Amino acid sequence: MEPFRSHLFICTQQKPEGVPSCPASGSFAVLEAFDRETQARGLNHDVQLTTCGCMGLCDEGPVMVVYPAGVWYRRVQPSDAAEILATHLRDAKPVDRLVWNDAPAMKAMSVEHGEKFRAAMAAREQAGMLPDRLEQMIRGYMPSRCILTALELDIFTAVGDGANAELIGARLNANARAVGMLLNALVALGLLSKSGDDYKNTPQSTRFFVQGSKDNQRNGLLHTANIWHRWSTLTDAVRKGTRVPIDRCDTPEWTRNFIAGMQRNAKDRAPLVVKALGTAGVRRVLDLGGGSGAYSIAFAKAGPEVQCEVLDIPEVVSLTAEYVSQAGVSARVSVRAGDMLQDDFGSGYDIIMLNAICHMFSEEQNRDIFSRAHRALASNGRLVVQDFILNSEKTAPQHAVLFSLNMLVATDSGSSYSELEYTRWMKAAGFTEVCPIKLPGPSSLMVGVAHNAKKQP
Repeated sequence: MEPFRSHLFICTQQKPEGVPSCPASGSFAVLEAFDRETQARGLNHDVQLTTCGCMGLCDEGPVMVVYPAGVWYRRVQPSDAAEILATHLRDAKPVDRLVWNDAPAMKAMSVEHGEKFRAAMAAREQAGMLPDRLEQMIRGYMPSRCILTALELDIFTAVGDGANAELIGARLNANARAVGMLLNALVALGLLSKSGDDYKNTPQSTRFFVQGSKDNQRNGLLHTANIWHRWSTLTDAVRKGTRVPIDRCDTPEWTRNFIAGMQRNAKDRAPLVVKALGTAGVRRVLDLGGGSGAYSIAFAKAGPEVQCEVLDIPEVVSLTAEYVSQAGVSARVSVRAGDMLQDDFGSGYDIIMLNAICHMFSEEQNRDIFSRAHRALASNGRLVVQDFILNSEKTAPQHAVLFSLNMLVATDSGSSYSELEYTRWMKAAGFTEVCPIKLPGPSSLMVGVAHNAKKQP
């Protein structure tokens, strides 16, 4: 039984640079072409498109197989997608010029490939060479640093509609030789193209990295560039047990980039949080450390009777007001300058939110916030924590574990915390019905109900 009329498998097995592989021959472009064509022809419910690992026929790639007939194609190009869909899938006539039907030769090639691969792995093991996975992790900073430097210099904007290294260097007031080396690296990473001496942006870099683009992400990503400088202090931070001061922080530009980075992460997650919590019975929301106000904005848009208040430090609330105004919800989202570690929260809130906040503070600070939040909630009000939540062993998920180190280099005593810890702190503060709510993506919710809170008049 086949759940789909046709099933297409396309090899996308990545291999080291210089080694024959389907991706090296363009299989990802082939995959995109088939996806685009199946959507355009309305076949996406009849044709299942699936990536797969190595089929052992790397020299003949890109390789794909079409089921249920089991027809193998080799050296497929993006321009072949429309013909295969029309001729093979619609008319049941395989495209002969691409069909590979020499079964004995195919089997021999695949078997030989497998034997060579296993022999190579055995030789590497015997020689004590680092596995590719370890090598890639150790050198993983190199492409990252290239992109972050390009963003700091605003290279993609300087490239514009196309220019050579000398002109781009002049626009950036940077050395032309060094700029050329960086531009070549960005070509190798697929973020620029090169023709002769001229460089051009790719569709992705134009969309996400060029000033003036509707989807420009540069300002938010500059926060990641700032994080890089803190991570360079990790060795000393581990020795010391807390962050090591650096010069590149706490400036107005740093704060603006930080809030832009938080907005980049929050704007897609905020509707998920609101959906998970619901707006029934919600009238007043306090958003502690709300930053760009993304979560308050989402609540205001989802519930016409919801009034939200964002409490954040003075340097941030002016930025919050800008985001709130741009969203058109200034009448229902207010801002308050203050310090959540010291200031009174007020009272009568139906929800108090801590979105990506608790990891900045120590256990003692979080316990104090939870206790004061319990006093500020109306009867049956909820405390909502959204964060990267660790397992009981604090060894997974990987993103949360690495983010804990991010807090080590960036804060005095922050950390990622476990579900068990959040549960214990909430219960100690008086919350009941404490439970996790899983969300798509890297973060989750912890919710506690303040049943014993006093009703407001």
